[in-house]
Amino acid sequence: MELEDAADLTESLREAAAQGVAALGMAGGDGSVNRAAEVALAYDLPLLVVPAGTLNHLARDLGLSSIDDAVDAFRAGELRAIDVATIDGLPFLNTASIGSYVELVDRRERLEKRIGKWPAFVLAFFSLLFRSEPVAVRIDGRDRQLWVAFFGNCLYTPTGMLPRARASLADGLIDVRMLDARHGWARLRLMAAGVIGGSHRVRGFEQGSASRIEITAADSSIRLARDGETFDGSSTFEVTKTSKVLRVFAPKLAA
Repeated sequence: MELEDAADLTESLREAAAQGVAALGMAGGDGSVNRAAEVALAYDLPLLVVPAGTLNHLARDLGLSSIDDAVDAFRAGELRAIDVATIDGLPFLNTASIGSYVELVDRRERLEKRIGKWPAFVLAFFSLLFRSEPVAVRIDGRDRQLWVAFFGNCLYTPTGMLPRARASLADGLIDVRMLDARHGWARLRLMAAGVIGGSHRVRGFEQGSASRIEITAADSSIRLARDGETFDGSSTFEVTKTSKVLRVFAPKLAA
């Protein structure tokens, strides 16, 4: 079944799960996989992730680089338990964020139906360099002005604001990376460093890990992103791990 509307996709998955299926499968990008995972968790079902999106972050970290890989894992019945993180009570499997990245996604989506996804991304990116405003938040009791904050479900590599991969999908940790807005030209330097490497050396960049982060926005609400999709969040929320694990079909880990 192929569906364009996210709400229709979620409802179709719930209907399938309620009928007593043994597993759920999703062929799509990380946003679609996120929605399937939410239903799989609710019904305690294993999930088959079929890489059919643009980036396929979760599939790649699971060792599924092709549709054939996913089919082989399913036929072998190989299941792996992975962590699920939440932001404002909603699950994410890869990353969540506040600040400039959320603006980037919103601006790109407004443009992409007219000019295409990648031209829209480039235009939104350069618009963001000169028009974006920092977000005022309190994180774990400390007032901050941030260009962007990134939260990863498990620890990512490499160091810096362009994380790419995870060695483990079940380490119990949230990867936290932030760019403080109080340092002059930090945003432009970060963008340049992201292109040529070495963003971890940009002044104002911070990196660490936690199991739970409390965040309060200065405004009554805040735009958030999870696995590449944006939404209106609460004024006060947490980024943490769920008590549940998600069972996914994946090749066995090397000994």
